[in-house]
Amino acid sequence: MKQLRKKYLKFMTNRNSIPFVLCFFIVLVSVQAQEYDSIPDTQIEPPETVVVADIEVKKDTVNTFKKIKLDGISAVVGDYLILDSDIDKTLIDLRSQGAAMDDITHCGLLGKLMEDRLYAHQAVQDSILVSDDEVNSTSDRQMQQLVQQVGSMEKVLKFYNKESVEDFREELYNINKLRMLSEKMQQKIISEIEVTPEEVRQFFNKIPEDEKPVFGAELEISQIVKIPEIPEEEKQKTINKLNEIKADCEDNDASFSVKAILYSQDPGSKSKGGFYSMTRETPFVKEFKDVAFSLRQGEISEPFETAFGYHIIYIEKIRGQELDLRHILLQPEIPQSSIDKARVELDTIRKQLMDGKYTFAEAALNFSDEKETKFDGGLLRNPINFDSHFELTKMDPSLYNQVRNLKDNEISQPTLEQDPNGGPPKYKILMVSNRYDEHEANFAQDYIKIQELALRDKQFTTIRKWLNDHISDTYVSVGGENRDCEFANKWVKE
Repeated sequence: MKQLRKKYLKFMTNRNSIPFVLCFFIVLVSVQAQEYDSIPDTQIEPPETVVVADIEVKKDTVNTFKKIKLDGISAVVGDYLILDSDIDKTLIDLRSQGAAMDDITHCGLLGKLMEDRLYAHQAVQDSILVSDDEVNSTSDRQMQQLVQQVGSMEKVLKFYNKESVEDFREELYNINKLRMLSEKMQQKIISEIEVTPEEVRQFFNKIPEDEKPVFGAELEISQIVKIPEIPEEEKQKTINKLNEIKADCEDNDASFSVKAILYSQDPGSKSKGGFYSMTRETPFVKEFKDVAFSLRQGEISEPFETAFGYHIIYIEKIRGQELDLRHILLQPEIPQSSIDKARVELDTIRKQLMDGKYTFAEAALNFSDEKETKFDGGLLRNPINFDSHFELTKMDPSLYNQVRNLKDNEISQPTLEQDPNGGPPKYKILMVSNRYDEHEANFAQDYIKIQELALRDKQFTTIRKWLNDHISDTYVSVGGENRDCEFANKWVKE
């Protein structure tokens, strides 16, 4: 069981790190869920699917036919079945994508696909809903992404050997519907699981001494940020330009999409004519979502401001709780004088820190323009787990390059940094406030990491119990040679 837990957590960690496009390609050639029209007796192996190919053999004017087995059923779980060819195609695709195959076997992959179908089957039983709009919008986004990557819909259809867009959309619909049901069921199972400090302590104490995790060298980093000030006249120029674009679209039927391609400064949507599809859960800033969901279909917003600049939004289509929209982002020009002023201010702050006039935390609170860190002494938080420790081997390369040569409590020179998300540039100074060498897990020092491990362990245990309970009261049948597989779960019933 211990080895199973390690493999399961390792698989989950690796799966989360696969880029979206890779996941999509893997899933696309994976099993297509099919409804099983009639449920046979639970003690009877499912009938083998045999497709007969008519091969004419001429002999003395007598036509004879040879039966050729083209496919078979690997397993049935609830209302879903898995074909032999589905597993083979998935394994081939994993290899072609360069996935690590050491821990992936035919039996292991079949077991994982059966788990997904059990989650989806139970989600339907529990009335967990996935709307057609939600599924279709996901499929639309995937198709748009594929067209951009491959070049045209014709090439996409040829690549996936599909006769028409409708056939491709139907397959995507089935795959995404099953995946979403499976994910929602899993989320429901673990959604209310928490760990108390006492549970974390007990979890840590149960780890054998020779199995204690080892954490790599880590840093705690603090920073003070100055954002160059944008003159009001530059802001007004930007607003006027957006109003001009809005008027041209409304009064002269100019294409909003073309305007976005020509003028928008949003690198994520410019080439797509400013297009985004979003729900209220989409991780956009609050100001953007508030404006988007206040508009009617076909309406263009007034210019509004976010941390990234000034926007206008055009609502192209409303589908229930989902919006298809286009937007244009313009950023006011920042004069060199404002950039120079921010650098001089940071130079002054740095000298005052070196003279002992302030502590770094005091200076951050009083002078930093970055709201996310100033009230915490300028301390940066790891975006992965919100811990203050950054493991050197996992740090963002740009941040690593800025601090790698800093000694403890040394303050860097002012550094100009462009916002990777498209916001205005900023100057900052950094300090390594703590440094931790590679070490065996320490309960006090590494509490957040240990808490995360304890939570994963509790979630794993809950998932395994849920699977065991529902396998026993769900129709499951494993066919052919697959019955000899050593599954992690008891799929083969006596």
